[in-house]
Amino acid sequence: MIAGAGGNASLTPRWDRVDSRRLIALARKIYFQHLSESTHSIEPCGVVVNINLNEGRVVIDAPTLLPDEQFISAELISRRLRRPRNPKDRLRGQGS
Repeated sequence: MIAGAGGNASLTPRWDRVDSRRLIALARKIYFQHLSESTHSIEPCGVVVNINLNEGRVVIDAPTLLPDEQFISAELISRRLRRPRNPKDRLRGQGS
């Protein structure tokens, strides 16, 4: 038995170890390519990407990660940032 194996992967990546833009971009590319090519009806729970940001894989269940891997949840991949386009709209929401 491997110590620590079998636990759920962290729901948030180690942002201090990776370029977050590249990590999210790669995870989205892998995830949406899988969805467009897959004939399975099972929704993936996310993507595991290596720390070098050059490869990854879709996972159905929460994975046990190797030290050089990051897990990006499907929720994080498909989330859209809802920022106001007009800077004045941002200011209105802060003081109200």
